Amino acid sequence: MIEHRPYTYVTLSMKPESTPYVGVSFHTPRLKVSAGMLLSNPRPYLEFRSSEADVHISTTGAGSVTDADLDLARHIFNAAARYLADCECLHAEQSAQDAADSVA
Repeated sequence: MIEHRPYTYVTLSMKPESTPYVGVSFHTPRLKVSAGMLLSNPRPYLEFRSSEADVHISTTGAGSVTDADLDLARHIFNAAARYLADCECLHAEQSAQDAADSVA
């Protein structure tokens, strides 16, 4: 079995006359996820954090909540539910395989 080590991968691409691109990939058990409300300028936020990188998501232009913000929040919620379901399914399959391997 291949052992995968935890990591966080961050890339930044900047080309002349193009919008910069930032990519962040978290593959670590030390990932922290939080959400809340900023009180100084009331707006919701979602944050993903590791020791190597932070990703913050908030409302459009850091302003009032728009219909587009609600739509994005629903997409994030649905994607997180799918991620949870896929993790649970694979965990159950892997646990069953590990149990079968220990018997053999």
